[in-house]
Amino acid sequence: MAKAQLNESDTTLFQLRTALTGNYQTGNVDVLNFRGRLDFTASPGRNWVFKSQNSSLYQEFYSVKADNDLFSRNYLYFRPYQRLYPFAIAYISTNYRRQIDFRYFAGAGLTIQLWRSRLNVLKLSAGGVYEDTRFTASTFSSERYNGSRSIAVGRATTWLGGWHYLLDNHLRLYYDAFWQPAFSDANNYRWQFDVGVDVPVWRGLNLTALYTYTHENVVIIKVLPNDRLLTVGLSYNLRKTHRH
Repeated sequence: MAKAQLNESDTTLFQLRTALTGNYQTGNVDVLNFRGRLDFTASPGRNWVFKSQNSSLYQEFYSVKADNDLFSRNYLYFRPYQRLYPFAIAYISTNYRRQIDFRYFAGAGLTIQLWRSRLNVLKLSAGGVYEDTRFTASTFSSERYNGSRSIAVGRATTWLGGWHYLLDNHLRLYYDAFWQPAFSDANNYRWQFDVGVDVPVWRGLNLTALYTYTHENVVIIKVLPNDRLLTVGLSYNLRKTHRH
């Protein structure tokens, strides 16, 4: 199981992790929920690694759409096996509940590996990005943005994440969190953290649970700034190493 963890610092040719969770209920309560995730890294050479983390969420309550979201996080790393290494970053997302029609940001930064062993990893990253968000409305919780459906800002980005194998490799705890304040407006910030566990079942197949908490401080009027989501399901890990 330890060898299946998605990690750009491993000397692997290809790594993949996929998960699908969901539920359907009808009768006294009508609920439809699906959440998918596909993460992978590719390293055609020794120095460069590309990592992509992609998730989707769709929810209906009584046949009324509540969520229809996509979130794609993409990174290009240079020599990530070192303790300190640079990266380029590009995110693309939509968020139906927050009335975000389309958002992208791109930038660069540095990652430091604070703790790396066979069973424990802890990393810290910092950088800067340029962001452009297109909303479906033009009245915001912060009046300075009223009148336009687009907000473009530069942001600082700080990220902390890691994972630990516990109970003789029978449980993996993983987590990450990021903080993104705007350079031009102290009131325009967001943060998010994820905490999850994997329990191995058979040959890369795991039972998995993931809790996500997000806060976005500038939102459309009547949209709440906080969201929480807990999902339970299955994940699968695949790893292919370089030939030596």
